[in-house]
Amino acid sequence: MNVADILRTKSARVATVRMNETVAVAAKLLRAENTSALVVKDVCRTEGNVVVGMFTERDVVRAMAEHGPKGADLKISSLISVQKLISCSQSDTVEQVSQVMTDNHIRHLPVLEDGRLVGIISIRDLVVAHENAASVQPAIA
Repeated sequence: MNVADILRTKSARVATVRMNETVAVAAKLLRAENTSALVVKDVCRTEGNVVVGMFTERDVVRAMAEHGPKGADLKISSLISVQKLISCSQSDTVEQVSQVMTDNHIRHLPVLEDGRLVGIISIRDLVVAHENAASVQPAIA
C-alpha cells in the first residue's frame, strides 16, 4: 500500500496557514478545522504557493510555555524550521512513511508532487491503513 492509496480514502481538503500569521491565528484555525496540524505555506507573488513546514498543537504549547501570553503574537515563521521540510510523495509506501515519521519524531507529513501540495498523511492514517491491511489478510491455520 502506498500514500496515494491512503489519499484516495480521505478528503482532499488540507488545512493550511501562511507563515506570516500569528500563533493565535493558527490556534483558531486548528480549532475551526478540528485538526492537530496545519501545513505552513510561504505565499509570495514572485514565488507562488510554497509549502515550507508544519505547525502543530505542540508548537502552540511551546510558544505559550516559552513566551507566556506574548507567545500568541509570535509569527509562525519564528517557530518552524523552514530549512528542513520533511515530506513524502504519493508513491511512497506506508512502511517508508512510517519510518520517516519515527525517525523524525513527527506525526504529520505533507504529500508533495513536483513541489505541489496534494495532501497530508498522519500517523492515524497509517494506523488505519495497517488495520485495514491486517483485516483483509487470510488467517494462517
